[in-house]
Amino acid sequence: MNSDATPAPVPTGPLNIEPALKALAAALHGEGPAVELSVGPDGGLIVGHVETPGCDDAVAVVRTSGSTGTPKATLLTVESLAASSMATALRLKGEGQWLLALPVQFVAGIQVLVRSLFAGTRPWVMDMSGGFTPEAFTAAALELTDKIRFTSLVPTQLQRLLDDPSPDTLAVLRRFNAILLGGAPAPPALLAAARDAGVRVVTTYGSAETSGGCVYDGYPLEGVSVRVDGDGRILLGGDTVAAGYIEAPDEETGTFFEEDGVRWYRTSDLGSIDDDGRLTVLGRADDVIITGGVKVSAGHVQEQLEKSDAVAAAFVAGVPSAEWGQAVAAYVALAGDGAGAGSESGPGQEAGDAAVALQQQWQQLGVLAPKTVLTAPALRMLPNGKPDRLAMTAELSALHGGK
Repeated sequence: MNSDATPAPVPTGPLNIEPALKALAAALHGEGPAVELSVGPDGGLIVGHVETPGCDDAVAVVRTSGSTGTPKATLLTVESLAASSMATALRLKGEGQWLLALPVQFVAGIQVLVRSLFAGTRPWVMDMSGGFTPEAFTAAALELTDKIRFTSLVPTQLQRLLDDPSPDTLAVLRRFNAILLGGAPAPPALLAAARDAGVRVVTTYGSAETSGGCVYDGYPLEGVSVRVDGDGRILLGGDTVAAGYIEAPDEETGTFFEEDGVRWYRTSDLGSIDDDGRLTVLGRADDVIITGGVKVSAGHVQEQLEKSDAVAAAFVAGVPSAEWGQAVAAYVALAGDGAGAGSESGPGQEAGDAAVALQQQWQQLGVLAPKTVLTAPALRMLPNGKPDRLAMTAELSALHGGK
């Protein structure tokens, strides 16, 4: 793979996406090489041109989040992006103007540009040079001129916007025809708060390997197939599935496969499908913790911890344990006034009201209670808004100490 990268000017306000739009438009029309977007150490947008031998209709190379390992270079084609864009427009009942509020180099960000190109609309870019703030989001949203408006957010961003006391923030949120919410599981309380506030949220499930979200509110988009294999793993199929990884052929990874003329992607998630065809994501396949011979779902423990008003968010993992094989450990972001940094080993060692709420929750979990807990103002996150699982697991392992 060869790359010819041209850096855009360092942004002093909203990122200059003109070079990216031009390069993507050329690739979509078959008049240019595949595009890989990245952000340099100086904050400038880099538009890379990537050679993709054997894939003449390649449009974009998008790196996976890397939340559980080394990011993979995923190859998206004209067919996969067109299928995704059309299916999204059908589900959202129209094409409109998009607000870019996510890093442009990840699939949710680049899809804002691609959908805009297919729709013939002008995307607006939020100024994120000072980080994500309700003020910057509101200012950018006010610049949208189309009557049909969309944006993509991660749960942390939406929570921050709903918590903002400014009436202007809520007003612009209500103007969006839909806010796609993905990147991480959305807590039920967050979805309820958005619904009560009159904000139209659509939860999405997918990844770079499926050209972004391809399951909306639990139901697959037009042309997308969903099934669960024998071990409970979610399989996603259809025209939105990527051409594969640049670094390795499908037969080496086992991640992509063809069956009866349909291309499938084998995810790392477990799920179930009800009688109405609605998919429920149960957690990652590698989230099962075997502690003392008992199988524990990290996702289930996380869900229980997040029911407490004292917990803003939680991440649960298994860490090495001489006594138990693996021990349940939790990285907890405390809500409200209890959100000061600190770390504790074992439940019941917190102080104040947050400690009481957490201790009661842990008592309800019984033998599933985390053996080691680390508290912090917020979870560690990757630039694309997903939890940094590797970093938090490493911290929890170090804190537990293998005992």
